[in-house]
Amino acid sequence: MGKLFASLYLYIIVSLFLVSGVIEQLWPYEDSQQQFSLDDEFGQSLWLLTQTEQGIAHITANFGSNIVQKQDLVLPTMQQQALQQKQYIYLFDQQQRAIWYVTLDAERLLQIGPIEVAAPAFSSVWPYLLLLCVVGIPVGLWSFLLWRDFSKLRLACEAVDGSQDFELSESSKSFFLPITDTLTAMQLRIQHLLTAQQELTSSVSHEFRTPLARLKFALAMLEERVTDEKAFDYIDTMQLDIIELESLVKEMLDYARLDSQQPNITMQQCDLVQLVQSVINKLDFATEVNLITQLPSSYLYRCDSHFIARSIQNLIGNALKYAQQQIRVSLVEQENHILIIVEDDGPGIDESQWETVFKPFARLDKSRDKKTGGFGLGLAIVAKIVSWHQGRCAVGSSSLGGAKLTIFLDKQPQKGEKKAP
Repeated sequence: MGKLFASLYLYIIVSLFLVSGVIEQLWPYEDSQQQFSLDDEFGQSLWLLTQTEQGIAHITANFGSNIVQKQDLVLPTMQQQALQQKQYIYLFDQQQRAIWYVTLDAERLLQIGPIEVAAPAFSSVWPYLLLLCVVGIPVGLWSFLLWRDFSKLRLACEAVDGSQDFELSESSKSFFLPITDTLTAMQLRIQHLLTAQQELTSSVSHEFRTPLARLKFALAMLEERVTDEKAFDYIDTMQLDIIELESLVKEMLDYARLDSQQPNITMQQCDLVQLVQSVINKLDFATEVNLITQLPSSYLYRCDSHFIARSIQNLIGNALKYAQQQIRVSLVEQENHILIIVEDDGPGIDESQWETVFKPFARLDKSRDKKTGGFGLGLAIVAKIVSWHQGRCAVGSSSLGGAKLTIFLDKQPQKGEKKAP
C-alpha cells in the first residue's frame, strides 16, 4: 500500500514538471524581451566606442576584436538591413557564443568576440521549485492522509475476525468513515456468532458428561447380570466407545476454553532445552519408539513455559501415534526465529493437506485417522498457543520419511546482545 501511494505521488510530481516545461516552451516568460532591450543597449555602446581609437582599443582589450571587410561577410537580406539600420549586429557560432559586427565605415566591420553567453542560474530552477511547493505539498498531504486511513483500514480488516478488538478514528475527516461503520457492525456480528458458537460447544460438552456417566453406571450394573460371554464383548466395545466420547468431550472443553479468550500469559525466562527434555522424559517411558534429540546445551527464552510445554507435548504425542521406530526432536536457532521441530518416520502427511493440519477437527487420510487416537484438536491447540506467542506453525516432509511439524518463535535478544534497530 505504501508503494501504491509513493508511485502515485511520484507520478503526479513528474507530470507537473513535464506540464510546466511544456508551458514554458509554449508561453515563454518575458526575459526574452528584456534580453532584446539589453542587446540594443550593448550594441549601441559598442558602436559609440568604435567611433574613437581609444574606444576600439578598450573593446580589443576586453573582448578581442578584428577588422573584416563587409564583402567577406555573407548575411541574409534581413540581417543586412538590420546592420545598415543599426550599424551593428550579432551572430552565434557553433558553441553558441555571440560575435558582434559593428560598422566602422562603408567597407569595413569590426568583429568583436566571440563572447560567452551565460544564462542566469535561477531562471529555470525557481519556477519548478515554486510549482513543487504550491502543488506538491498539498498532494503529499492528501496522500499521507489517505495512506494513514488505508493503514487503519488494513489493521481493522486483520482484526475483524472477532478474535481481537480494533479501533478506527470516528472523525468526520476520515476518508473511510462509512466503511469503518460497516466494519464495526460486522465485527459485532462476528463476535456475537463466535460467542454463541463457543457457548454452544461448551454447553454441549458439559451436557454430554451426565448421560455418559449414566451409561457407564448402567454398563457396570449390566455387567454384573450378564452371563453370556458374547455379551461381554459387546459391553467392552460400548465401554471403549464411552471412553472415546469422554476423551472427545475433554478435548472439546479444553479447546473451547482456549478459543473463547486468551488466558493470562505468564511471560518469564526459561530454558527451552530443559523444557523440551522434561516433556520427552514424561512421554518416553510409556513407548517403544526411539526418541532422538538434537538440542543445544541450553537456550534461554521468554515465554509461558506451561503453554509452550503443552504445545511441545501435543506435537510429540501426535508423532508417537504414527511413528514406527523413531522420532527426532530438534531445537534450531536461525537469524530471526527459534525452531522447535518434531519429526517421525510414519506415513507422513500429503502436501495437499498441510494447510488443514492445524485446524480443529481436521480429518486426514486413512493412515492418520482417529483409530490411532485423537480427534484433531491437539494440533489446533498447538496453533492457538503459538499464536499467543506471536509465532506460527508449519508442516513439511521429514528426512525420516514421515511428517515434520515445526513451531516458529520470534528470536529474542540474548543477555548482553543488543536488539537490531
